[in-house]
Amino acid sequence: MLGYISYLPCKPEQTESGFGRRALLAGLLAFGAVPAWAQGKLDAAGATFSDFGIADNGASLGQAADQAGNAQDDKPARVLGIDQSGGFARVRFDAVKAEVGIPLGWTAREDWERGVATFAARGWRLLVWRIDFAFEGVRDAEHYAASKVGAIQARRPGVRGRARKLADGSFLIVFENVPPSSGDSGGRRTVLDLVVPAPGSGKEGILLTLGVPEAEGDRAVRLLALLKDSLKVH
Repeated sequence: MLGYISYLPCKPEQTESGFGRRALLAGLLAFGAVPAWAQGKLDAAGATFSDFGIADNGASLGQAADQAGNAQDDKPARVLGIDQSGGFARVRFDAVKAEVGIPLGWTAREDWERGVATFAARGWRLLVWRIDFAFEGVRDAEHYAASKVGAIQARRPGVRGRARKLADGSFLIVFENVPPSSGDSGGRRTVLDLVVPAPGSGKEGILLTLGVPEAEGDRAVRLLALLKDSLKVH
């Protein structure tokens, strides 16, 4: 499951003791100065899905994904419905047993382990994963967030990671100064990870990973707020 830099779940291996926890605490302090997270929640700031896509009536959804989605078993995700006025399609990623709103104008595909939605015109990419905390070598969502910050910063010098627990028990991680991956155009990127514990289960969670060009990090937070509100986990 490793390959798409910090866009992936990762087994942290020995990161809880020390570095991972210190990174999480540093991140909590850093987030305190950011208005979008000051109240412990994501804020779309009045934005809607229409602000992040193209009104194409869902025509793009099943188109071929970019290089990050070209697995052998890559296939279009299941579209449950289209909300023209809201500017999004409700999409189910069967591989991760989750539904989420995807802006119109994006592609939405999946393979055996993840969902992939992209907006190639702006270089935006969303990955949707299901996390088994025990498999990843962590106890819960908090341990996962702390460990991932430490693991990524240790493996990728120059990448800065910050994490914060949100009011509903989910965890937001922001990675900055991320090198572009295969299929990315332009320079450095910002990657937002949102770890959402699965309802009624302390053993699993959903990871939403949104990667964007570095200059669009603030707008990405607004879209992530919309994605979070639209998420339904089965």
